[in-house]
Amino acid sequence: MSWRTATELALYAKDGFYRHAGQPARHFRTSVHASPRFAAALLSLMPDAPEVVDVGAGDGSLLAHLDTDARLIAVEKAPRPAELPGRIDWVAEIPAEITGLVIANEWLDNIPVDLVELAPDGPRLVEVTRDGTERLGDRPAEADLAWMERWWPLTEVGQRAEIGRPRDEAWADLVKRVRRGVVVAADYGHTLDSRPFHGSLTGYRGGRQVVPVPDGSCDITAHVALDSCAAAVPETVLTTQRDALRALGILGKRPPIELARTDPPRYLRELQQAGEEAELIGRDGLGSFGWLVYPLSAKIGL
Repeated sequence: MSWRTATELALYAKDGFYRHAGQPARHFRTSVHASPRFAAALLSLMPDAPEVVDVGAGDGSLLAHLDTDARLIAVEKAPRPAELPGRIDWVAEIPAEITGLVIANEWLDNIPVDLVELAPDGPRLVEVTRDGTERLGDRPAEADLAWMERWWPLTEVGQRAEIGRPRDEAWADLVKRVRRGVVVAADYGHTLDSRPFHGSLTGYRGGRQVVPVPDGSCDITAHVALDSCAAAVPETVLTTQRDALRALGILGKRPPIELARTDPPRYLRELQQAGEEAELIGRDGLGSFGWLVYPLSAKIGL
């Protein structure tokens, strides 16, 4: 079967990886878990949002961090965590219509994609068994070949591409559901000038990167072709998390050292906050994530 089919089954089938409560926090660290300042900064994009929808909500921590009277909706296929505050609605599918702020943090990278390798006789789909064994299969569909020609051309035998068309469609569908509001997707990704030669498909388990095996035992993910997603919806802004959060006041600035003498508790609080903010905007870490932002009715100043 193709990697797209295998990943869909491994992640979202009845006993799939994302069907278990507590994912993904048990297996990898996200911006949400780095600091509650991340959630607050996102809310500042639309402070008066009547609804805040978190797509791919994981354990619901992002919404739990928010101080707002808005209706909070977590979209996640896993069971509702027992400790989640009652004010948060838990649904398995994205609402058909949304008015407010929509957040999709590390969601697009978990939308399954096909993997293609350039063979001597042209591009071929990479097929995989449940134990991770690969072989080359048929030619990709014409629509996928057209996408590759525009967004991920293969020029050397052995080079691989991940077909991002399903993610383009997912981003466009998400935006289409919002009648009024702001839509943000944050993810690790790349653009046309920096595609990885062998692709980026990988796995995560227990906080460590592992070989991707589509048996439900690990997360399976691939970086997002962010420029392709942005082009799928005109007026989408593509920026980095570092630039976006700095524009929203997340600067990672250490408190003055004299505060340690005059008000030690405050100094320690502000020092901790500065450390959390620095992690969110680090150039080689979370700050390098890409943000897709679609401001339907709100000005965000990016």
